[in-house]
Amino acid sequence: MTKLNAIIVEDEATSREILRNYVQKYCPSVNLIDEAANIDDALVLIRNHELDLVFLDVEMPYGNAFDLLDKVGDRSFETVFVTAYDHYAIDALNNHASYYLMKPISIDELIKAVDYVAEIKQKEDELQEKILSPRVNAVQGKITIPQLDGFEVLDVNDIIYCKADDNYTEIYLENRKMVVSKTLKYFEEALADFTFARIHKSYLVNINAIAKYKKGKGGSVVLNNGKELMVSSSKKKELLSYFE
Repeated sequence: MTKLNAIIVEDEATSREILRNYVQKYCPSVNLIDEAANIDDALVLIRNHELDLVFLDVEMPYGNAFDLLDKVGDRSFETVFVTAYDHYAIDALNNHASYYLMKPISIDELIKAVDYVAEIKQKEDELQEKILSPRVNAVQGKITIPQLDGFEVLDVNDIIYCKADDNYTEIYLENRKMVVSKTLKYFEEALADFTFARIHKSYLVNINAIAKYKKGKGGSVVLNNGKELMVSSSKKKELLSYFE
């Protein structure tokens, strides 16, 4: 069972306690991390934790739920609004609330809300696993790069080289660098159908980005952007075969 990291944002202590007790008793898939009684405290919690779910009271002192979501901006967590005022329903939908709970909270509706969010997260995880498997769409020449909040699609030709950094990989593009929590071996397999060569235990290079080769014990390559990378002796023959 996938655990949903969650917080409760509710200004009324009694309402917080009721919701906390219901969640702990009837929603075993939820891991309650913390609680907040106002927008400012909630914003700190949201920015300091990777959350899957936020139980969010609509009316709070010095603002409301929509003010908080505006301050958060882009978000990867799901929102379940909790309120006594049903006229907020349209605003809730417009702000992409996953579910809308009326006070007093129905246990059955709470369980439905949590199950709904859990299903969303499961589908997202399945999609990510499917799309981010170590392969590339050879027809379109695209590769998906995993990120905390989803994935980014890159054109394979835009990758100049990849550098190993323990269990991470630095991907160098023309104008920026990305750090991805995948090994260099992962990208070596993912880019196997394209003109990428493993020239060193630390480097995977786009052959089309090589401007010059320098002789030596292992040698080195100079890329179009002026970067020079060492070529290990064991990889020299494989690299040179691309230019035969």
